[in-house]
This record gives sequence, C-alpha cells and structure tokens, in this order.
Amino acid sequence: MLFELEIPSIDGLQQAAKQFIEEMNSKELADKNVYVFYGQMGAGKTTFIKALCEELGVTDVINSPTFAIVNEYADGKGFPIYHFDFYRINKEEEAYDFGYEDYFYSGNLCLIEWPEMVKNLIPEDAIEVHIEEQEDGSRKISVK
Repeated sequence: MLFELEIPSIDGLQQAAKQFIEEMNSKELADKNVYVFYGQMGAGKTTFIKALCEELGVTDVINSPTFAIVNEYADGKGFPIYHFDFYRINKEEEAYDFGYEDYFYSGNLCLIEWPEMVKNLIPEDAIEVHIEEQEDGSRKISVK
C-alpha cells in the first residue's frame, strides 16, 4: 500500500484531490503516469477523477467518457490528461481500434475507469486506486 485517503463527505473531495496530487508528485510516484481506478458502480470514480482534473487546472467540462471511451483534457500547463472509461467495451481488441498504446505510453497522465475490462493491456507499472464506499457514506481511497 502506497497511501490511503479518507473522504468524509463531498465537502472533502477537493482536499482529498489535492492530497492525492501531492502524493502523485512525490519521489516514489513522480515518474508514474497511468492510474487505474477500481470501485463498484457509484463508488465515485468519475467524481474523484473530475476533482483531480480540476485541481490540475483543467478548465474544460469534465465528464465520464462512457460512450466516447476516452476524453482528452489539458491541464493548467497545457499538458494532455487522458480519461478513459472502459465500462462499455466488449472485448480488449476494441482498445486496439483507437490506439490505446499511443495514450498509455505517451508519458501523459492517464486516468482509467473500469481497467478490469482491458486488464491485459494495462501497463505493469500502473498505479492501482481503489475507491470504496463506507457504511456511513464516506469514501476510502487505497493506492497500491
């Protein structure tokens, strides 16, 4: 386990995103650019990714790329951020059709929802982010 964050309520979302980015910039993670997000439907994967993108300076509308599969945003410095949602993909081969390698190995930040749908394509050094809803409605984020 690299680190854990607690999000007690929606009010703590932006602060958790700031803490997450601080960890992303740490010596241990600074060279990592692929983050895979695991969690049940409704756990808050898209909501958390939206908060991350906002904290990184994205000014575009940030939403789930469920039907597009990938959305591209520019961070506050103009660098691309790729946001994937593989929920609707039927087989891994579909990822080849849009050139997933160009994204995953670009060196730019890739935030991937439903990575289990393309598990054989995910880079070995991807960072796993698990989001779990707790009984009280809070969220726990575990990063491995």
